[in-house]
Amino acid sequence: MFENLEQIKQAIEVERKFKYINISGKHCTFSEFMRECLFDFYKKSGKNPKWKILAEAFGLYKTDTAFLRKKTIERFIRVVNAELKPKGENNDKKHEKVNIDEIDVKYLKGVGPKIGQAFNRLGIYTVSDLLFYFPKRHIDYSDKTLIKKLKIGENATIFGNIKSTGAFISKKGLSVLKVKIADESGSLELNFFYAKANRVMLERYKSQFPVGAGIMVSGCGKFDNYNRKITLDKPQYSIVSTEGFDNLNLGRIVPVYPLSENLSVKVLRKAVYNALIQYKENIKTVLPLYIREKYNLLEKRDAIAQIHFPDTMEQLEKARFTLVFEEFFLLQLRLAKVRESSKEKNNSIVLKIKEDGLVNKFIKSLPFELTKGQKDAIDDILTDLSSASGMHRLLQGDVGSGKTVVATVMLLAAIENGYQGAMMAPTEILAQQHYNKLVKLLTPLGISIGLFLGSNKKSVREKIQRDLLNGQTNLAIGTHALIQDEVNFNNLGAIVVDEQHRFGVKQRNKLKNKSLYPQMLTMTATPIPRTLALTVHGDMDLTIINELPKGRKPVKTLLVSGAGRDVYNLIKSEIDLGRQAYIVFPLIDESETLSAKAATSEAERLQSGVFSSYKIGLLHGKLKNEEKEKVMSDFKNKKYDILVSTTVVEVGVDVPNATVMLIENAERFGLSQLHQLRGRVGRSDLQSYCILSSTTKNVETRERLNIMTQTNDGFVIAEQDLALRGPGEFLGVRQSGLPDLVISDIVKDAKILELARKEAFECVKENRLDTEELLKSIPKFKNTISSDILKSG
Repeated sequence: MFENLEQIKQAIEVERKFKYINISGKHCTFSEFMRECLFDFYKKSGKNPKWKILAEAFGLYKTDTAFLRKKTIERFIRVVNAELKPKGENNDKKHEKVNIDEIDVKYLKGVGPKIGQAFNRLGIYTVSDLLFYFPKRHIDYSDKTLIKKLKIGENATIFGNIKSTGAFISKKGLSVLKVKIADESGSLELNFFYAKANRVMLERYKSQFPVGAGIMVSGCGKFDNYNRKITLDKPQYSIVSTEGFDNLNLGRIVPVYPLSENLSVKVLRKAVYNALIQYKENIKTVLPLYIREKYNLLEKRDAIAQIHFPDTMEQLEKARFTLVFEEFFLLQLRLAKVRESSKEKNNSIVLKIKEDGLVNKFIKSLPFELTKGQKDAIDDILTDLSSASGMHRLLQGDVGSGKTVVATVMLLAAIENGYQGAMMAPTEILAQQHYNKLVKLLTPLGISIGLFLGSNKKSVREKIQRDLLNGQTNLAIGTHALIQDEVNFNNLGAIVVDEQHRFGVKQRNKLKNKSLYPQMLTMTATPIPRTLALTVHGDMDLTIINELPKGRKPVKTLLVSGAGRDVYNLIKSEIDLGRQAYIVFPLIDESETLSAKAATSEAERLQSGVFSSYKIGLLHGKLKNEEKEKVMSDFKNKKYDILVSTTVVEVGVDVPNATVMLIENAERFGLSQLHQLRGRVGRSDLQSYCILSSTTKNVETRERLNIMTQTNDGFVIAEQDLALRGPGEFLGVRQSGLPDLVISDIVKDAKILELARKEAFECVKENRLDTEELLKSIPKFKNTISSDILKSG
């Protein structure tokens, strides 16, 4: 039946590699291929419904989130592995420990195939999935209000008995049902409205409220103008029954879950309750006892029970704290293990500097004084270089904070010790800029620098490769061209990777493997909030430079409702003073082609209109690299007064004479991206301006954009951006490396993250428990330990 299992395995490996994007093959997409295979299994198995359900799940794959896609694949793997397991393995069921990760949710009491399919649409396939499907919020029905204490405008929950019911058709044609309830303090009349109905339907409505039955009703108190008494607005009710299940929905703190079509919250609550009753004891507590005692955490089984059906609000908070702590602890434990393993495996050369060596000569030769942030960063780096355990550091610096100078110190430390250095940048523009800057700074010190670009002519390429191999070139600066097979070093000792998030791990390692034990520093100009950095780059040491060089004036930022005469006059006045300006347009539907056309037409409009007496250059993503280089070079050399650009100008462009940036349709950018764009001006001691133009009337959007006018601190902006957009959108889900967090929120739970990280790293450092076994025991982390995805059987 599983003849094509190897082909399926390869398809899953590729889909996982590309972060669940529903990759397209030669003939169809991944989900179409899987659906076709599963329907084939369905026919060959004698129409076993489990294959049809899985096929339907892959039918929804193309519209699912990345998280649900991952769950669908994991579900498929579990089903296939169970099918491949020799039948004899299941003979001794009495002594076999129940694995809730392998029990299909449809076999749970009260579920079945039909409801099971509704659960599948929520990504719930197993009992474990159900127990870890946490409520999005809770409603406290445990605190009842007496009818006589009901107040207008206040939410209330009332418990009473039904005294009478009546129904009639109003003059406007509505069916009106009146239900009188009473408790020990008084009575209350409730109104329920339905579409026009006949007498039979009215009786059916009345039958839902049997006289004498108990009722729980909640809503907001309001004054009824018809009978001149207080009542409840849009009341929600439950008829009180003595059955245990009904007690899940009233008289207590009640969980509220995200739902799918054909699935009610009552059915979901009942299923969760049954799962807890039957399988709670199979939930394994993984946090070490000493940590649970230190932070007063619950056993995991109790935390799961209390997060769904808390006894009190205090217990709910305690349960959530426990589960958030565990999730962060396991994540940080894995990062701590990666870091420890990296230190053990990746021995690096020791680079110590001399008092009269290149590093100190370079620092003394600088025409400016280093900031405190730069000095601290250099100290961190030199300390790392003096150890054989190898550097594992991420250097974060706000735009214009002087990271390049700090990185140069590291490269010079290698050269001072007889090694070569390499700096890799993601674009030719950025690589060229680094090259130009370092040639100016390092040539007086006798340092030979080579520029490695994909656009180099063959004769140039062969010469610089030869010079690098024989050791005549001390420092290689370049793009991906540096990692080509034909590029070889004589004695590489230090590597700097700029804008590290633009390179994959394999690309960074390919450069590192061009020598035996080089030291490597990664850096980024994108401010990342500390909590996010600890989550995504938690296996690295972090160094942050968040102050600008002396003499830099903060950029004045304005938010305007569309660029008009005042904005254009500001641009003209700056140009008339000898300055230059940027006008930036956003991507259109993520299309470089459409954006290029739009930018071109706008440049033509401005050139023939308001800026007819000024020279305008055009930069967009459809230009070839050499064309982009020429445009930027011409702009830097003042051949253009204004540069009209799409977002390709975002990173690394350094034109100190540019003092104005106008960003059109600013609402289409994230705050961090706006900050990166703004960093292209304000790169000298001249006063600079950034104008955010947006015609949106959306209040929340304008408040978000206003943040840019209040601060120039990239880390403050990044924190705000993270809080507004969430980590996935902030980083870009596909390439973020962001883990799937089930209950934690890295913004709201920042303090718990710090505590969990501290404990995890101490745990690994002091070897306080078998961390490898601990990680393997957690289903959520199994895929990070092993790359196997299907057992061959």
